Amino acid sequence: MDVQTYMNYDALGLAELVEKKEVSPKELIEVAFERLEAVNPELQAVIRTRKEQAVQEIGKEHGPFSGVPILLKDISQAIEGEKLTAGAKLLKNHVAKHDSNFVSRIRTAGFSIIGQTNTPEFGLKNITDPQLYGPTKNPWNTEHYAGGSSGGATSAVASGIVPLAGASDGGGSIRIPASFTGLFGLKPTRGRTPVGPGVGRQWQGASIDFAVSRTVRDSAALLDWMQTIQPEAAFQTPLFEGSYLEETMKQSKRKYRVAFSMKSPVDTPVSFEAQRAVQKVVSWLEKEGHYVEEKDNGVDGVRLMHNYYLMNNGEIASMLESMEKGLGRDVTLDDVELITWALYQSGKYVTASEFTQSLTEWDNASAKMADLHKEYDFYITPTNADVAPRLGELEVSEEIKERLIHIARKTKKEQQRLVYDMFLPSLTFTPFTQLANLTGQPAMTVPVHLTEGGLPIGVQFMAPKGKENWLFAVAAELERSPIWVGMNGNPMM
Repeated sequence: MDVQTYMNYDALGLAELVEKKEVSPKELIEVAFERLEAVNPELQAVIRTRKEQAVQEIGKEHGPFSGVPILLKDISQAIEGEKLTAGAKLLKNHVAKHDSNFVSRIRTAGFSIIGQTNTPEFGLKNITDPQLYGPTKNPWNTEHYAGGSSGGATSAVASGIVPLAGASDGGGSIRIPASFTGLFGLKPTRGRTPVGPGVGRQWQGASIDFAVSRTVRDSAALLDWMQTIQPEAAFQTPLFEGSYLEETMKQSKRKYRVAFSMKSPVDTPVSFEAQRAVQKVVSWLEKEGHYVEEKDNGVDGVRLMHNYYLMNNGEIASMLESMEKGLGRDVTLDDVELITWALYQSGKYVTASEFTQSLTEWDNASAKMADLHKEYDFYITPTNADVAPRLGELEVSEEIKERLIHIARKTKKEQQRLVYDMFLPSLTFTPFTQLANLTGQPAMTVPVHLTEGGLPIGVQFMAPKGKENWLFAVAAELERSPIWVGMNGNPMM
């Protein structure tokens, strides 16, 4: 099989070829590495490979994706005996002691795990530019980022190295980079996919592991395989008793009620192109007979983001204090990147009461969205407020850097304001995705628009908890429509 032929297939298509013995798993690994070696030096999507190990593991497990190459994200998706650095200087030599539950399930699906993808330090940014490995570039235009924190995953899939890659989403980290790179990206309902062992809360339930893909059916089939109820997990959701893959094949007769908004929840600008993408989807929905209405969701977005960042403060402080015990010394500014340092220092001053109150704000937002979904099946927004930022565009200013270095000297109120200001330039690009993480709802981005400059931009759908089947159904209909970009685009060809 040559590279071009390989890139014309999605993961299920490759699995079918393996099943028919028209291609071997080893051949697929070879051609995946041929593509990787051609594009990765430019993209910096893949930071670690395991070709020999993948070949040795062929045939050990048989599932719906037997023999299909996959890449996993270098955070939370631990492979026993191999490095897992989370893009962090402090963890550059860290080796995982066991497979994560997510990776164990990926193995049983039959995938050939061929390497790991780049991520920002501790997954804290919506671009991927860790000091440890450098920036991951966008295959559509390498002067732009691929997004984050699953930027390595989306860059690898969009450039054709693999048809599907492991990803995770704690504030939009699947949907943000998928939108920037013309992919389908689903964040499942909180508790839907495997976690741990030992990390069942993952940012208090805001973060969840899944994948990015070029086709809707690949993500649907993967969720059929991955959905689980773990007795030890902090969050659980009832199993979907049908088949997500079958939902993508049906000609649905259901007519949905849809609310949409193009207004930034944090009162920042939304580009013409992002609005145009939503308008294209709205026009298509109306043409298909669905009811669509512009509607505000009633959630105070600025307040919610302050409480999201407060959680980040507490989580980073807890993590680094635990690391200090292992190191036998204090963590210093030289050990971590500036954003991590600022969150750590300000997180030391977050009280248990404040942390609990911040989670209450999440629940209040969840209640508002539940009320909205009594009337509307979907809530639609731009996925991102603009196309992917240019390399270096989100560098923190020298004035902010100086304030961040000395953040511990400031009052608690000043610290929280400074954290918000630190993230505001990047939040301006991506203000829409965090809501679904804090409410626990499923949400997806669909690739429906290319700008005149040739960059993709997606539209986000949010659904009630447990209704991934609705998302897959409408996504499959969109995939068959003229407005779908997806595999019709040719990045880096």
